[in-house]
This record gives sequence, C-alpha cells and structure tokens, in this order.
Amino acid sequence: MTISDIAKMAGVSSAAVSRYLNGGPLSEQKRTAIREVVEKTGYHPDSAAQTLRTGRVHQVGVIAPSIGSQSVGQITAGIAGELGAQNYLLLLGNTELDPQRELGYLAAMQRNHVAGIILLGSYYSPQLALALKNCRVPVVVTGQRFPEVACVYNDDRSAARELAQRMLERGRRHIVYIGGTERDQATGVQRREGVQDALNAAGLDGDALPRICCTAFTMEEGERCMKELLACCPALDGVVCVTDTVAFGAMRALKQAGRKIGADVSLAGIGDSWAGSVTEPGLTTVQFYQKQVGEEAARMLLQMLEEKEPGGPVRQVTLGYRVVERGSI
Repeated sequence: MTISDIAKMAGVSSAAVSRYLNGGPLSEQKRTAIREVVEKTGYHPDSAAQTLRTGRVHQVGVIAPSIGSQSVGQITAGIAGELGAQNYLLLLGNTELDPQRELGYLAAMQRNHVAGIILLGSYYSPQLALALKNCRVPVVVTGQRFPEVACVYNDDRSAARELAQRMLERGRRHIVYIGGTERDQATGVQRREGVQDALNAAGLDGDALPRICCTAFTMEEGERCMKELLACCPALDGVVCVTDTVAFGAMRALKQAGRKIGADVSLAGIGDSWAGSVTEPGLTTVQFYQKQVGEEAARMLLQMLEEKEPGGPVRQVTLGYRVVERGSI
C-alpha cells in the first residue's frame, strides 16, 4: 500500500495524502475522506521515508533518574500519553542517579537523531549545564528549576511549608526534619527551606531546625534518621519527611519508641503514596500532580518542535499541590 493507492481510494491527489500524513493544511472534506481510507486499510507511512522527506524524526528521548520511583512512573505516563497522541515514540533511558550515565544518554540520544529530549531532573552540575546548552535538539526538564532551560516543576517549598504550618497550628513547637541531599535543589533545598519558612513565620528560629539527611529515600533510612533524631531531640513533637517512604520508616521508629503518632507527635511525608492510606494512623502527605507535570512537559516540547524560529523566551511552569489529611498530624 502506497500514498498513491490511498489517494486513489480516497479520490484525492497524492499531495493531499502527503499533507494529511504530515499535518499540513487540508480541507475538512479531504481530511475526512483520507482518514476513512487510512483507518479502513490500517495504512502506516514508512517512518524512514517520512524522515527523509520532512527532516523530522518522530522519536523523543526521556531520561529518568530511577524507573522504580512512583513519581517517575506518573510523569512518564503523562509524557507517553501526550506524545502518543501526536504519533511520537518514546525512548527511555534510566540513569539510576548516575550523573555520567545521564550525560551519556544526552549524547547518545542526539546521535540517534531524536526530535527532542525530556529530562526528569535530579542534580544540577556545571557539566550538565554545559551539555544542555550545547544540546542540538529542544530539551525540557521536569521536577527541577534549571536556569535558562524550559522546565516544569512542583512547588516543593510551599508544600513543605504548609505541612509544617499545620503542625504548628496543632501546637507543635519542636519540629524536626528528615531531608535529602542538598545537591538536589527540589527535594534537598526547597523542602527544607519550606519547613524553616513556617518556623520563622511562627516566631521560632528556622535556622536552628534539627535535621538529618537520608542517603536514600527508603524506609530503612527513614527509620535510621528518626532514631538519631529521637536520641538528640527527645522532646520532638513534629516530624516532616522529604518523602512518604522515608516517613514510613520514621513511623516505625516512633512506634518502637512508644510515641503516639497524631497524639503526642505529628508526622507527615510528601508524595501521596498509596500505602499512606492503609497505615495506622493514615499518613498526612502532599499530593503533587505528577502526571500533569509529564503532560505539560510533553506539550511544551511539542510546541518547541513546531516553532519555525526557535530561540524565544524560555518557558518555566510551576504546578500546584494539595495536602491530603489523614490522621498523623
């Protein structure tokens, strides 16, 4: 089956079929006639030939820090949905938080002629900044706010601040924080600063916030960090955790120490994991709209690909959140 065959069956010219397949201008009557024939025959254009004609490759590279993460799965689902609707294929690279592997994927995807790249951001570095600046295809970053790069990210600082504010409203005055590495601006810096903002606004000393950093976002690390904080801050009455998984580990340590969560100590996480609804008590958390992050990033990239004169203002979009109250505060 060729374009000429489709044209004959639809009663239009081959040029009209070509415009239909490549998204060009066409009357609604011709578009309907061609679509009916395409759907009836199951016709698919030869991707290699289409690339030679249009100079465009319908593949987008997605570079993720860890495909086992719930948030990564949600973001990737959003990206895939938007790209699929525009007949783009998704090529996925998993870095496992290895910065050299991340740089390697950026280079390899360009060599394989992807149309654009969506990077699920983790750590910002001079090497990554240079690689993004020299990238030959459009790039959108999610989850982080990188300078001079199109980005879609969450309001991490406000989310953590609201969790701490709710604890303060419950009368908690000895709040501690279990965070992540400060190499990560979003989960490491912004969430910690949000908790400090709430303390400062309540007349407390945010700079004196007792805190400890996890080496990984696991229950084991949450439990270890919680035990250390209980040893050095026995009067603590509120715990904000960088993620829900870390909070589950902290919950286990608090229960082992005889602390009553939601009664004499508040506990909250970030991420709205399904497990937070089945723990006892349920875990209060922040829900980010991760699927929408992926959808917005894909739409942004597709718009960049359609721009005839690239180089306009860099778009950076912040998405909101909602606090899910359960019982642990």
